[in-house]
Amino acid sequence: MRMKTYQRMLLGCLPVCMLLIGSIAVPAQERRWFKGNTHTHTLNSDGDSTPDDVVKWYRQNGYNFLFITDHEYVTNVAPLNDLFGQSGRFLVISGQEVTDSFDRKPYHINALGIDRVVMPNKLPGAVETLQKNIDDVNKAGGVTQVNHPNFGWALTADHLIKLQNYSLMEIYNGHPLVNNLGGGGQPSAEALWDAVLTSGKLVFGIADDDSHYLKRIGDPTAPTPGKGWIYVRASSLTVPAILASLRTGDFYASTGVELADYKTDSRSVSITIKEERASKYTVRFIGSGGRLLAESHSNPAVYPIKGDEGYVRAKIVESNGKMAWTQPVMFAGRR
Repeated sequence: MRMKTYQRMLLGCLPVCMLLIGSIAVPAQERRWFKGNTHTHTLNSDGDSTPDDVVKWYRQNGYNFLFITDHEYVTNVAPLNDLFGQSGRFLVISGQEVTDSFDRKPYHINALGIDRVVMPNKLPGAVETLQKNIDDVNKAGGVTQVNHPNFGWALTADHLIKLQNYSLMEIYNGHPLVNNLGGGGQPSAEALWDAVLTSGKLVFGIADDDSHYLKRIGDPTAPTPGKGWIYVRASSLTVPAILASLRTGDFYASTGVELADYKTDSRSVSITIKEERASKYTVRFIGSGGRLLAESHSNPAVYPIKGDEGYVRAKIVESNGKMAWTQPVMFAGRR
């Protein structure tokens, strides 16, 4: 079923016309938060370290799961899980970065959870190229993530709005050359996300490392690990549960801010922060067109839904520059 059709069905079935993100069948009290990275390279493509060393770094630095996404290569993760996996504590998941281009611009997507290589199609046209790759990833059973839209200034809001049937897009990528913040009149990756959401398309925002180099940690010019990640709320630390939460948007993106919880219902969006001593926090509630709906310095921060916002998402900014982004609650007006 196409996402837009699914979205219209859900929007029409509730009195308040709400599509609540993260409201999956398992009760909230039975779900846990798991920290993970969805964009990781090794020596199997253009990284500088073996899969063993990469997995070891993430396990030792507090992550619960890791997708290995080498270019046109799917790593056999079974030996890695035998060596490093811990039931309920750490999991390695297979994936690939499908690496394509058109007119000298890079068009890259991640195929999360696949077990065979999806080859790039190299078709004429940006949308045509990406759409065929997205379709192939979906056919292979993967969760599709559109990567670094401003890398090489490749993707516009119009491209992202025209694309169909992708679940995720990077709004923060830890590589130092992907132009997260935009510039020169070009929008940021986050602003591109708002343009997609404003069009009515439901896509979830990802933060990740795009890590390549373990041997250059501390070098600000290198794509090293530990810069961006997600916290997934899932029933268990298993491949099906993690993929299910990615598909339904039951996660938030972060560069260092951790939440104790966030909740949505027909009346409000509530954000509870795990505060660090000496830090202060600003929570910005954002709606259609990237419009600032409200700003809060309270913990928890609560936004009362009015019904005319188009969608509501939150961005949490810590006083030393760390951030987090929650997924959008999309809805139409009250009846």
